Amino acid sequence: MRIMGLDVGDKRIGVAMSDPMGWTAQGITTIYRQGNKKNDINEIKKIIDEYKVDKIVIGLPKNMNNTLGPQGEKVIEYSKKIESFNIPIIFIDERLSTVAAERTLIMADVSRSKRKTVVDKLAAQVILQTYLDSAKF
Repeated sequence: MRIMGLDVGDKRIGVAMSDPMGWTAQGITTIYRQGNKKNDINEIKKIIDEYKVDKIVIGLPKNMNNTLGPQGEKVIEYSKKIESFNIPIIFIDERLSTVAAERTLIMADVSRSKRKTVVDKLAAQVILQTYLDSAKF
């Protein structure tokens, strides 16, 4: 069973994938959004087909008081386009996942310019690994 993790942002979408057993998550790519949402969706569809994805986990940004803000609403709206692939979508609280990813990269002494290119796929990996560690699927 392959599970895809997505960290959906306004400029980039981080993508992670589980191993076939569903034990570990690996960041695989960052999709750069270029205004045309069809391009984003097509890239996601290619990855789904390549890895034969069975489930998608999407990080849902919430406010610290557990309410849904404007960015969370954007993520839910974006996920409706992915629903057309008929693959189950699970939302998982992603509060501080990007902060955790950024902190990991700083501790690894990754330069600021390099961090920008990998932080989104690492955040997707954190989101997916959190799901894998807590899921009973």
